[in-house]
Amino acid sequence: MKYLESIQETVYLSAGNAPQYRRIMRIFFIEYEKMHFQLYKEDVLELLREYPEFSGYSMEQLKTDLEALVGWKNLTPIQDPKRVYTIAEYKNKQYRYTMSEYAVEIERMTVKLENLFMDSGNLSMNYFVRIESALNEMEQKSRQELKVVNEWWSNLQEDFKRLNRNYQDYLREFYSGKSDKVLKSIEFVIHKDRFISYLQEFVQQLQNRSIRIENTIRKLPRQMVEGVLERVIESELSIPHPDSEVQELRENAIRENIYGKWQSLWDWFIPTDKHPSESQKVLDITDEVIRKIIQNAALIVQLQNWGISRKEDYKKFIQMFIKCENVEEAHKLSAHVFGIQHVRHFKVNSPRTTDSINSGVFDEQPSEYELKPHTRTYKPRIHKSGFESKALEKLAQRNQYLKKLEEDRKLVTKYIKDGQLDISRIEDCISVDTRETLLRWIAQANLTASKSGRTEYGQAFRLIRQQGSHMLKCEDGVLEMPRYILQFND
Repeated sequence: MKYLESIQETVYLSAGNAPQYRRIMRIFFIEYEKMHFQLYKEDVLELLREYPEFSGYSMEQLKTDLEALVGWKNLTPIQDPKRVYTIAEYKNKQYRYTMSEYAVEIERMTVKLENLFMDSGNLSMNYFVRIESALNEMEQKSRQELKVVNEWWSNLQEDFKRLNRNYQDYLREFYSGKSDKVLKSIEFVIHKDRFISYLQEFVQQLQNRSIRIENTIRKLPRQMVEGVLERVIESELSIPHPDSEVQELRENAIRENIYGKWQSLWDWFIPTDKHPSESQKVLDITDEVIRKIIQNAALIVQLQNWGISRKEDYKKFIQMFIKCENVEEAHKLSAHVFGIQHVRHFKVNSPRTTDSINSGVFDEQPSEYELKPHTRTYKPRIHKSGFESKALEKLAQRNQYLKKLEEDRKLVTKYIKDGQLDISRIEDCISVDTRETLLRWIAQANLTASKSGRTEYGQAFRLIRQQGSHMLKCEDGVLEMPRYILQFND
């Protein structure tokens, strides 16, 4: 998690005074490119005032901004004892400022982002040629000097990195939002053939070169490859660095880096059982881009043709129909005008007069279909009509419902003797509705702490449970339940 923390050195890119901080860091970077690694604040102020927006920039403002950049670790102050002549100057601490390693890389990134539209990718095949040549020379590098091995490895990785970056940048342009508009524009049809030929040539070369490089890599002995990679590691370690602590930790990092780069090169050209090679993915993406270009061009041409007025053509066809001597000739002309190139199938749910598959349009009865406009403001016409009164049906249903309630009440209340309903004294075979009513009353009373309830007929009762159980006979079976007594109030 150490390398996933926030990067403090990038704060100046989005801080409140970002234009000032970025201009100061750009000045340091430009001088860094000129091999001027250390600058005094007076030199920085002089270079700043060359820009019109910094003409009134003061030394106090510069000191404040430099302190902020030092605090963010973009600049490293180095005290200069040579320019100290008095005690006051020594207390003021004359500093020279130099860029940190992080700051240099961040500025390089910002410069690249500013010129990103100019650095367009390409599909050059020279990188494949150089990579193949370098791999063929790999066996010789195990016997050569460390400097030669290091230079060979650097050139190989640089070509591989540029190959990756260039094809990614070029193909990425076809998937951006801006490219979609360009590909669908009428002006793009003029350049369509040039794009397709360029991509097809790249596909052909990539197929041939990737197979040759794959065969070359597969023929390399494993021991020889490991020996050359160890020589590359040795050549990297032979380069002295001033930081001794970093020097001690470099070997593991270099070994992991070099073997990882070789594995990436291997995966780029050689497929596995789990995933295809990167070269095959590039071929698939390129084929998709070509198909996309052809499809868009065809749609554009089709849209252009749709816009052409066919008024004169229709007049000519009408004259030809008038001159037809019989229906057979009219059928032939109709097949030519509205033939297979203009076929449109309509499917409806209206019943047919015959189920024969050989019947034609002229054998069927005509049908009428109501067409509605596809506009948001359209509202169908409401046909006003009366409604049927169902008061008598509702009254009959109400009376039937009340009659059934009264019958259920009589069936239940006939078991109440002397203000009690003893479940154990019910010997008759009761109906399903009666059983549900009794169980509902018992459940209602059990839910209260006082074991009391009230029936839907307004009668209050208290539930009393006795020892033992009772077999209650019902129309759909026998229910074994506890012995309950429902004690009704007067």
